[in-house]
Amino acid sequence: MERVINTEREVSKDVTFNVNTCPVSPSVQSKAKIILLKITGVFCVGLAILGAVLPVLPTTVFLIMAAACFAKSSPRMQKKLLANKTFGPLIHDWQKYRSIPRKAKRIALLSIILSVCWSAFMLQSALLTGLVVALVIGPFIFLVRLPLSK
Repeated sequence: MERVINTEREVSKDVTFNVNTCPVSPSVQSKAKIILLKITGVFCVGLAILGAVLPVLPTTVFLIMAAACFAKSSPRMQKKLLANKTFGPLIHDWQKYRSIPRKAKRIALLSIILSVCWSAFMLQSALLTGLVVALVIGPFIFLVRLPLSK
């Protein structure tokens, strides 16, 4: 017995709906995706710049996300980011060796620890503090296990 999969569904007696067709053309979909990735990349660069000034925000994570967004949307912006004398080496080390500098690792881990302590102080609830610890334990372990760049 041969089974045929039909992608058309009967919506009413006179109308059929094809689930494979999309009202938006692929070229428009890809243009929208590229624009969204560029906007996200620029936003991440902005957050990274704020992170370079404010000790609360991480810089490296946002730069890595920006580089990933630009790699899929704008090679020109990715080259600019990699050519930056301050941020370029961080991104290059991550892309090539999956490592971060010792200073960045220390700052990230210290920020997580201080954030958890501050949250515990402000929340004054063991349950909520436990939730905060549960949320940051994964990223903390990830950072601890990352190799250091040279």
